[in-house]
Amino acid sequence: MLERLQKFLARAGVASRRDCKEIIASGKVRVNGQIVTETGAKIDPEIDKVTIGKRTIRQPKLVYYAMNKPKGYITSMEDPRGRRTVRDLLPDIDNHVKPAGRLDYNTEGLLIFTNDGELIDHLTHPRYGVWKTYWIESRGVVTEKAAERLRRGVMLDGRKTSPAKVVIIGHDAQKNKTQLTVEIHEGRKHQVREMMRIVGAPVLTLRRIKVGPISLGKLKVGETRLLGKVEVDRLKRAAGLLD
Repeated sequence: MLERLQKFLARAGVASRRDCKEIIASGKVRVNGQIVTETGAKIDPEIDKVTIGKRTIRQPKLVYYAMNKPKGYITSMEDPRGRRTVRDLLPDIDNHVKPAGRLDYNTEGLLIFTNDGELIDHLTHPRYGVWKTYWIESRGVVTEKAAERLRRGVMLDGRKTSPAKVVIIGHDAQKNKTQLTVEIHEGRKHQVREMMRIVGAPVLTLRRIKVGPISLGKLKVGETRLLGKVEVDRLKRAAGLLD
């Protein structure tokens, strides 16, 4: 089956599809020994040999995992400072996977890992509009007025956040806490924490519970599980990769 060259490179984890177009246009890619600069060129991954420099690009077996990341781990596959990384929690996997997006050191919850570079690009770039849902316990009472501000968007670093979906679960007047869910499709640094700070309800606990159609479910903290084909197809559909 013929496939566009930039899509093949992206699925092989070379770079995002957008960046793969630039790599092709720069003349760094050869197909069967011939330089190809046309981004619309098609290849047969089963027959054609694709190289970038001395590296032969092969389509790996694509794998998809869900992890319930604990606090105290950074979302990186390695850390020169010697901190614990999410790689320490992954099972032994032959295929080279990467996290699709990030959770900060003090945030727990759902991370998707895959070696499907195209899916990573679609899950992390805001233009594809994949929603992520966060469960929050905040200090203070989050009023409907504050929730409405979040829904409309708040000014963050000089730019308004996209409209969010907010559901107030309940208040604990005795402990002065509120539980709620916030759903966004952007990925700015510490965005949810900053949004909550702006409306006067700083985050005490933050947990991502859903990415697109994939929920954290009963996955225990620190555990990882393989996603099934139906789940992967639903995820790809939400990311705009399947009709």
